[in-house]
Amino acid sequence: MVTPDSSSNQDNSWVLLVMILASSMASLDASALNVALPAIQRSLQADATQLVWVVNAYALLLAALILMGGALGDHFGRKKIMLIGIGLFVGCSAACAAAPSIEWLIVARTGQGLGGAFLIPGSLAIITAVFADKQRGKAIGTWSATGALTSLAGPLLGGVLAGEGLWRAVFLLNLPLGLAAWWIIYQKVPETRDEAATGSVDLIGVVLSSLGLASLTYSFTMWSTWGPTHPFIYGTLLGGLISLAGFIAYELHHQQPLVPMSLFKVSSFAGTNLLTLFLYGALSVVSFFLSLNLVQLQGYSPSLAGLAFIALPLPLILLSRWSGNLSDQYGPRRLLIIGPAIIGLGFLGLSWIGLTSGPSQYWATFLPALLTVGIGLTLTVAPLTNTVMGSVPAHNAGAASGINNAIARTAAVLALAVASSIVLATFRYQLSEQIKPLHLSSAIIKTLQEKSNQLGATPVPAQVTLANQSSIHQAIREAFLYSFQEIMWGCTGLAWLSAVVAAFWITPVAKKLTGKSS
Repeated sequence: MVTPDSSSNQDNSWVLLVMILASSMASLDASALNVALPAIQRSLQADATQLVWVVNAYALLLAALILMGGALGDHFGRKKIMLIGIGLFVGCSAACAAAPSIEWLIVARTGQGLGGAFLIPGSLAIITAVFADKQRGKAIGTWSATGALTSLAGPLLGGVLAGEGLWRAVFLLNLPLGLAAWWIIYQKVPETRDEAATGSVDLIGVVLSSLGLASLTYSFTMWSTWGPTHPFIYGTLLGGLISLAGFIAYELHHQQPLVPMSLFKVSSFAGTNLLTLFLYGALSVVSFFLSLNLVQLQGYSPSLAGLAFIALPLPLILLSRWSGNLSDQYGPRRLLIIGPAIIGLGFLGLSWIGLTSGPSQYWATFLPALLTVGIGLTLTVAPLTNTVMGSVPAHNAGAASGINNAIARTAAVLALAVASSIVLATFRYQLSEQIKPLHLSSAIIKTLQEKSNQLGATPVPAQVTLANQSSIHQAIREAFLYSFQEIMWGCTGLAWLSAVVAAFWITPVAKKLTGKSS
């Protein structure tokens, strides 16, 4: 196993560079895709539920298998598993770019998720293994800052490409990044593993956790389409809960668990993961529906919608190294209370924004709210990551990274699944209320309800009279705006709840476990 003192500063620089490059590939893909979603919806004739699956197919596989990816890295070498993950991710990105249908795209996104599950855990685990304690916070801060830079480039590139009808090129961006990362890792990065890891990987744990997450995601996503009384809805919901309960019970008694439950005895580790669950769930929902709001309600072009997201990662780019140093000097607790509280204020600001006259009002509406969220993220990301990785022994670095990433991805999957059902149900109800004064025929009302799964892109029926067309279009906008505001209130609550978790669960100085986990 490589120890922090066994690598030169020059080698460490190469390690940090390529870990940034590899992880940036995934963040670039995600941030660019969010802005391109409206263009994908139009191009492939997708409804809102299918659009959710484009995001969740990737996130579901990533959440379900990222623990296995971390465990495989600990057992067989993080470098080796990371190279396999990059290869899968790049290949499936090419398949996404060639998608002739929404179903093809969803399947290819599933493959990307599998590649990401092998790729992502190794990044932070290798940084943690190579860098000494005093340098780790600064290294993670640098990793966060440059990762934010790709998050900045993602919406810009995604918006420009989608605006030109080239949304497929969003996925092709991964090819040069992935190939360069693969080669540098192969040539420059030392192999690290958990020398204490023996025996086989916990495949039963993988199956139980995967079944549980997949079942819950399917149930929540399809809830608004089929209704809570449909057998598949309550059947998959019950099956998912049983599978996850079985997973926890099995992990508690397994000799080589996928999730070492003893890690959660450290309050800082448990608290940061609970904070991650609430906060990253809210962030995934905001990012998804804000993209639709900007394009479908506010009239932004895809390129301007991408430009609008600049305010979000900008503070991260400028201040993440400073935030990492603060975490090293003063401990993470204060930052992890203040940061999420500020993020919640930004979400609340987004909920107050009504129908605007377009991009000209961006500076007084979306910019202040997004900058507020960005400042909150700056105070949160580096301290959160450093606390997760620093509160466990070094030989559990892969497991800790996998657990935290799995929780972040699980939060994104489940929160978006629940939120999409809430938004669809709210939109349909609000639309029916908005059009009541118009006294439309039952045929037109039925057509609107059938097409309402497209949310703000719901088309006005062709048979509507000219006098009612603008009124129906305005009703669609008002209904989606109300749905967006309602879900922003929920995200505000989740952000503030994560601040409460930090106050009560995270100790002023993170304490490490000693000895081996059981």
